[in-house]
Amino acid sequence: MSFHEVQFPTSIAYGSSGGPGYDTEVVETVAGYEQRNVNWSQARARYNVAHGVKTAEQLDMLIAFFRARKGRAYAFRFKDWCDFAAAGQEIGTGDGSTKSFQLVKGYSSGGQSEIRRIRKPVAESVVVYRNGSVASGWSLDSTTGIVTFSSAPGNGVAITADFEFDVPVRFDTDRLSARLDDYGTYSWGDIPLIEVRA
Repeated sequence: MSFHEVQFPTSIAYGSSGGPGYDTEVVETVAGYEQRNVNWSQARARYNVAHGVKTAEQLDMLIAFFRARKGRAYAFRFKDWCDFAAAGQEIGTGDGSTKSFQLVKGYSSGGQSEIRRIRKPVAESVVVYRNGSVASGWSLDSTTGIVTFSSAPGNGVAITADFEFDVPVRFDTDRLSARLDDYGTYSWGDIPLIEVRA
């Protein structure tokens, strides 16, 4: 996957819209009953950043960012201001031999849960704990979200973490179309981003 480890301008991301989505086939019978087929086990996010561009400076940033990514060619980091952090998140339990643990975020509702793999953590925000105490002797691969201990946590040791994270996305268009409505006033139809999976 062609990926640039650079974050989309957060000031533009702040005004964006979007979030997680699924792909579900709904088959309806003549009698009105339904059969729902879930095609994706994990959500895939989509965003529209057109509404985040409010100043000429932001417009310049967006055009430069779009050109550097060559439209859909290169993926990048995006801060989803509605969902970008986790606290006290369980990422594993020590067994005396496992040294590496994947950062994840859990979502639970009504007895159902989904575990999301966090692949693009914000390195300086990550704090790791062993049985609730701040841990030392670990390193983070901020391009994959894997935490690796220099020595394996003991059997039954709870490994938790606090962190912020970005979503790996790409532009879902190869054209950036703006309209000059008035002097210094621009409007955009749609500037779509879509989450990429590894």
